[in-house]
Amino acid sequence: MDYRSDLDWNQMRAFLATVEAGSLSGAARKLGLTQPTLGRQVAALEKGLGVTLFERVGRGLVLTQAGRELVAPLRAMGEASDTIALVASRQSQSVEGLVRITASDVYAQYLLPPILMKLRQVAPGIVVDVVASNEVEDLIRRKADIAIRHVPPQEAELIARRLPDTVAKIYGTPELIDRIGRPVDERALSRADFVGYSESVDLVVAELQRNGLSLSAANFPLLTNSGLVAWDWVRRGMLLGLMMKAVADRTPEVEDAWPGFAGVPVPTWLATHRELRTARRIRVVFDLLAEALTEASHPAN
Repeated sequence: MDYRSDLDWNQMRAFLATVEAGSLSGAARKLGLTQPTLGRQVAALEKGLGVTLFERVGRGLVLTQAGRELVAPLRAMGEASDTIALVASRQSQSVEGLVRITASDVYAQYLLPPILMKLRQVAPGIVVDVVASNEVEDLIRRKADIAIRHVPPQEAELIARRLPDTVAKIYGTPELIDRIGRPVDERALSRADFVGYSESVDLVVAELQRNGLSLSAANFPLLTNSGLVAWDWVRRGMLLGLMMKAVADRTPEVEDAWPGFAGVPVPTWLATHRELRTARRIRVVFDLLAEALTEASHPAN
């Protein structure tokens, strides 16, 4: 019969403590158990293994041959268990080590720098690797530890915190807005050119149409998959662009092209692997990002 699946570490620990203490009472004191409880654990181990571990001689205990043969391997298991617990403790409590954050290129350039500088002050032992990508990086495959997303994660292995929504509005350079004609209204904007994102131009068109603009794909003559490239084109006065207010407020070359437009809500989630959330370095970075991004998304006017 194979007993390996039936072994209980608490029973094995009770046996080792009894060997080291020389008595059930001493072992019970060491483990913080009552003597009857510890005695039951040793008896259960004997029953599970099908061997006698101790001979009762008077009021004392004497190891049997089977018991003596088990001491060394069980001590090795105990040392391994202690090592695992120590490593886990160090990993969960350490504020040192590598943390990978994935965020869009726009977030990485405009919003993360002051947050990373604050993190350097709070936890200088943490090394941050920023994966600037507009793709939804796979946290399950550990390409990143923490993701800043605009869509909620669907994977059961992930946990996420939704941050307060920010807002995206239409921006352009003052010179471009002058050419469109002030005051800017829905009719003027419907004739203007906008920068589009390769994979989501249809979504942007639909969103702006819901807000009163008569736009079509013809209003988006230039497309790119890069948020930074798109925003640079807006900064250069080439086209109008939809951008988060938190980013536009940090870009002095542009202004709000349509002040009467309330804007498009932009949801934001912080996501991490459920298993990693218990590591202190991950928790420190996760919580700092949540606090700082909430503030950054609602800057003072």
